[in-house]
Amino acid sequence: MSFRPYIGRAGVVLFASFLCQFASPAIADEPPVPAAQALDIQLKGATSLFEQASAKANEAVTQALDLVGIRYRRGGTSPETGFDCSGFVGHVFRQGLGLILPRTSREISKSGEVVKKNELQPGDLVFFRTMRQAFSHVGIYLGDNLFVHAPASGGEVRIEDMRTGYWGKRFNGARRIASSE
Repeated sequence: MSFRPYIGRAGVVLFASFLCQFASPAIADEPPVPAAQALDIQLKGATSLFEQASAKANEAVTQALDLVGIRYRRGGTSPETGFDCSGFVGHVFRQGLGLILPRTSREISKSGEVVKKNELQPGDLVFFRTMRQAFSHVGIYLGDNLFVHAPASGGEVRIEDMRTGYWGKRFNGARRIASSE
């Protein structure tokens, strides 16, 4: 199964999201808003907070996709030396979002908010039970049951389907890391 079509689609969506940041809102000279509409305006403000969080997640996804193909290296934390799974996730969140995460997947699994599998959003962290240990592997969710990660020795950062036999049987939980900004 080839993931190349997904990478292209993800790029288009991310580019469109990026362009939306530069759209200027229409400004009109309107009379003050009646009190009955004030609540509606506040709710729209909450939506913009959601959009900001979504934009941050897109930044993380874009950063992660740019690193596809970098080789795996145990203990690795940079594109120059290679990545292990937690080094990859840490690098993406540090470079893309300015967030410092703990060093190991087990420690990262204690960060952020727990997310149910059916509520995953792009940018969420997904954890797997490998080596017979809970939370021993971490990747970044892309959407459509796909995630990007640094898999193992001899591998490279790649996109995989969480439903496949190996990963589907080992899914261990998910977390959403929110920026404090």
